[in-house]
Amino acid sequence: MRRAFRLLPFALVLTLLACGTPQERCIWRATQELESVEELLAEVEGNLARGYAWEEYQQTNMQWVRCTKPAPPPPPGSPPQPPQQSMCFEPVTVTLQRRVAIDPSAETRKRDGLAAKVAELRRNAAAEIAQCRAIYPQ
Repeated sequence: MRRAFRLLPFALVLTLLACGTPQERCIWRATQELESVEELLAEVEGNLARGYAWEEYQQTNMQWVRCTKPAPPPPPGSPPQPPQQSMCFEPVTVTLQRRVAIDPSAETRKRDGLAAKVAELRRNAAAEIAQCRAIYPQ
């Protein structure tokens, strides 16, 4: 049984690789970096439009949570007791967001650089997509 659990991540990766046609997988690989840079560009443009950026930070608070405590050992000859349900005071970490100031001129330079990179990646992706379609016709 343990061996099956060890092979589960490997089987999951194989399943995900099997999704899509070879052409779709090739196109996905060709456009993956373009999509990432486009997301960054959209974030920078949003920062410029708002006048501030969002920053994520983590905060740990103590909170009552349901927990299970092991049952005390039973006396000899009696059946084992089920685990005891109770409440425990545990640290819980949450991710929050806060506004942070931006330098508009630096953010504009960042936007311009990302826009140029997106244009370059689009040209490269168009060529790679055409190559994918030629190699893996449907």
